[in-house]
Amino acid sequence: PLRVVRREVHEALHQALYDFGRHQFNTVVSGGMKILNALSRSEMSEDASVPAVRREGLGILLRLLSPIVPHITHTLWRELGYGEDVLNAAWPMPDEAALARSRVTLVVQVNGKLRGQIEVPVDAGREAIEQIAQAEPNVQRFVAGKPIRKIVIVPDKLVNVVC
Repeated sequence: PLRVVRREVHEALHQALYDFGRHQFNTVVSGGMKILNALSRSEMSEDASVPAVRREGLGILLRLLSPIVPHITHTLWRELGYGEDVLNAAWPMPDEAALARSRVTLVVQVNGKLRGQIEVPVDAGREAIEQIAQAEPNVQRFVAGKPIRKIVIVPDKLVNVVC
């Protein structure tokens, strides 16, 4: 819900700040589009904090794009009531609390072929990840009757069960 929207906004901001440092302005604009898409998904929510999240996201978006498209961001900044001049606003920084995740989704493969996804706690150990992956019904179907030679885990990305 809104926690996810806020995380997406701050992840896009984090990436855009990195891209600014590398002078990759086209991907900064792409990050702005990601922020706008995340904010548009928040319209579906009936949570009372939607206006605050949208206001934060729009403020981040306008400050992020102000060096690239200064005239329109200046006008929008004033029209949306953020203040007199976007150039006087503090540069946006990602909120580490918003970037924090409690769970992560891993892709599960059997012999290199996609067979499912699992969701595990961020701090899950190797054994727990292996057990959850092996318990996945589609994985069980493809390893049935075959000995598992090894399980390769790429942290925060995938689990590959090799038979």
